[in-house]
Amino acid sequence: MSIKPQVLAAISGAIAAYMADEEACQMAAAGYAAAAPGPPLNLWALAGRTEAMQLRLLMQRRSLR
Repeated sequence: MSIKPQVLAAISGAIAAYMADEEACQMAAAGYAAAAPGPPLNLWALAGRTEAMQLRLLMQRRSLR
């Protein structure tokens, strides 16, 4: 069983396009991962929010009067 040259060329072209697309996606992903990290987490603000939430919980349970 022989494959026609036109079909073989179409298959080769599709495979080449797929491989080029995969390489472009990998390059884009590598560039995205190399982005600079954001600002550091503010632990004081997080601790204050946690404290406020605990105080509210105690008030709702009527532990504090």
